[in-house]
Amino acid sequence: MVTYERLWETMKKKKVSQYHLIHYCNVSSSQIDRLKKNCYVSTHTIEKLCFLLQCRVEDIMTVYPDPEPEPVSEEPSTSAEPVDDPES
Repeated sequence: MVTYERLWETMKKKKVSQYHLIHYCNVSSSQIDRLKKNCYVSTHTIEKLCFLLQCRVEDIMTVYPDPEPEPVSEEPSTSAEPVDDPES
């Protein structure tokens, strides 16, 4: 999972607003929205933000490991009724 919480902190430190990115740096409002929601953004967008903010990738995003899926039980299900085999 990727989060962009650090982006907003970096923007605040650098005194760069969302308005500035959209209107003067050609970052689309849809990309800003995706960043706010921690959704996918292209590496091109990440690179562009790093260039505009003069920062490193670590200054705008954090990558966390995805949670482990729960193991699937190998025990047979007891809720299903046995099926009669017509050939037996």
